[in-house]
Amino acid sequence: MQKQSSRLALGAAGVTVVLWASAFVSIRSAGAAYSPGALALGRLLAGVVVLGLVLVVRREGLPPRAAWPGIVTSGLLWFGVYMVVLNWGEQEVDAGTAAMVVNIGPILIALLGARFLKESLPPRLLAGMAVSFAGAVAVGLSMSASSSGGHASVLGVVLCLLAAMAYAGGVVAQKPALAHGSALQVTTFGCLVGAVACLPFAGQLVEEAGRAPLSATLNMVYLGVFPTALAFTTWAYALARTTAGRMGATTYAVPALVVLLAWVFLGELPGLLTLAGGALCLAGVAVSRSRSRASVAAGTAGSS
Repeated sequence: MQKQSSRLALGAAGVTVVLWASAFVSIRSAGAAYSPGALALGRLLAGVVVLGLVLVVRREGLPPRAAWPGIVTSGLLWFGVYMVVLNWGEQEVDAGTAAMVVNIGPILIALLGARFLKESLPPRLLAGMAVSFAGAVAVGLSMSASSSGGHASVLGVVLCLLAAMAYAGGVVAQKPALAHGSALQVTTFGCLVGAVACLPFAGQLVEEAGRAPLSATLNMVYLGVFPTALAFTTWAYALARTTAGRMGATTYAVPALVVLLAWVFLGELPGLLTLAGGALCLAGVAVSRSRSRASVAAGTAGSS
């Protein structure tokens, strides 16, 4: 039973990683027509509608009172601040630089998880994160070099760093909430909190939606339905069944998948350094999620 639950959690994490990687392609398209705040609000509103309908159909209702501190904190930091600041940051720096800076997030998650959630930092997790981070740096450098001028402003770097901090804080705040509420409840109301926080951008959203091309609006809706509503729910499901540090390390697979998706959908042929960096990202994730023989044996003995 424990092994089946672990496989389901790994599958849910895989869905999240793939959809979050696809979000980078959609953000690039929608961001040409929508400002950072308007894009974040439109994405969150689409996510709230879908999640709300599923919540009603499943009749899950409101989460318990004990879950609300984590829901509100993660909603403000992750669904609110992170989405707006990342959208803004990607307008100031190239995709490679953004990927490098934001990938500080999993390291911060592990450190914050150890400090506030009393999670352990096993050597395999640390080693895997080091390998994946090296891969993310390689991907970032290669993409920066291939982009026009390798544009990277100080403001953009600061914004991406702030996004990484908001992401890490949101994940660590969400973890305790999942001990009291379901993945669907925590995701739905976290998304709602983020949408409410982004309401000051409502005027911009209405104005920009009136002149935006249909493709940009469809990309914004896609971001809300799949990388937000679905992917954040599968993330919460997996996070409830493992540590924040290990889940954070899993997202190091995103840069590798972004390279693949850009190759398939945008025709951007990756260079050797990019491919090598992507391979390192995936290898690091595999190491961070592996277990030592002793722990596997202990787990087998305990479940027999």
